[in-house]
Amino acid sequence: MPTDPTGGDTRAILAAGLDPAKPEDAIAATVARVSNWGRWGADDVLGTLNLLDDAKRVEGARLVRRGAAFSLSQPFDMDGPQRGWRRRTNPVHTMLDTGREALDGEFPHGLGGADDVIAMPLQCSTQWDGLGHIFDHGHAWNGRAAADVVTSAGDRVTGIETAADRLAGRAVLLDVGRALGPTTGAGAGELPDGFAITTEHLERTIAAQGVTVGRGDIVCVRTGQYARTRREGWGTYAGGPAPGLSFTTADWLHDTEIAAIATDTWGFEVRPNEFDVAFQPLHQIAIPHLGLFIGEMWDLEALAADCAADRVYDFWLTAAPLRITGAVGSPLNPLAVK
Repeated sequence: MPTDPTGGDTRAILAAGLDPAKPEDAIAATVARVSNWGRWGADDVLGTLNLLDDAKRVEGARLVRRGAAFSLSQPFDMDGPQRGWRRRTNPVHTMLDTGREALDGEFPHGLGGADDVIAMPLQCSTQWDGLGHIFDHGHAWNGRAAADVVTSAGDRVTGIETAADRLAGRAVLLDVGRALGPTTGAGAGELPDGFAITTEHLERTIAAQGVTVGRGDIVCVRTGQYARTRREGWGTYAGGPAPGLSFTTADWLHDTEIAAIATDTWGFEVRPNEFDVAFQPLHQIAIPHLGLFIGEMWDLEALAADCAADRVYDFWLTAAPLRITGAVGSPLNPLAVK
């Protein structure tokens, strides 16, 4: 991923009255409208997960009718999308003991076994961004000094372990790729790279699917980019051009009071970003100011096909991060059940 990206399609931010040459002004003005700092108290470590309460989990559990389950995880293996940016690599899986070692007679009465180890960055495949992942002008979630929150020992305040028992409940798939993308051809149901998904696009998809999105929901946005990579190869999936949410959706993310959002792309927001010179400006608002959990690199294909077939777009989702003390992100295997 480039460290000096050039701006992408600016139509959405121009329509919102924003200057594509002034991302700092746009970020500051948006923060003034949507910041959740102090909303759940000065000591809060959960952000928008406060909105996902017991009643919302009961509501989600009632959506299980058929028992059909879908893994929303991409594979964790050496053939993944990573290209080395910020020292991110694909997982390296190594066997410690194999079936051959079982012949050595280490254990009694013919018992054998295998063991293995994996080395990987925590954000190399399907993952959650924790609240300690992104800062704004030196501030982490809830106005804390970033240098005090995340040290060489990890995130000492909002480590991903604080969310270990929270990310399960009602979820909604917004299949924007099928709603707005081509209907025929090799790219059917897929948005082109650089497509900025606006609030109007999200609302149009919600209306077309006949579903609701609101307080405490976990939202999954399918663009179709992951489907394209499986057909054509990874290419620049990790950090390159991609469809994604427009910067202008920050108010929607705040006003709907969703608990978390995940996409099938590497970076959640549209790439290239919409300002002349910018780097992930929507992250700069969503994580440190909204306190919003963001999921990336989710495989939504099998679930989306099922939703398109039965026209049911809400479901139970369990998507707990690994309980890694002090981590600013976590791999996971989200499981959707209908």
